Amino acid sequence: MGTRRQFSREFKLEAVKLVKERGVAVAQAARDFDVHENVLRKWIRDAAVDQQHAFPGQGVMRPEQAELERLRKENAKLRMERDLLNTEGHGRWQ
Repeated sequence: MGTRRQFSREFKLEAVKLVKERGVAVAQAARDFDVHENVLRKWIRDAAVDQQHAFPGQGVMRPEQAELERLRKENAKLRMERDLLNTEGHGRWQ
């Protein structure tokens, strides 16, 4: 299986701009940029949600993704603490 192509933020924004600002059809822009139409449509959706934070790059999360990750870690820690307290307390109440 081949390796997955990676595109820079600038490349994605330029492809989106071609469709949104210049009115080029998605199918034509996808051919021009040599990407699948569905990929370009996803880029357009992502840019529409928050263009400033769209396409942050590898290892960089959008603010809402970073917050979700933080909350997941906190949730896991709290579950562990709860389970530990339940285990310790279980012996005392029997």
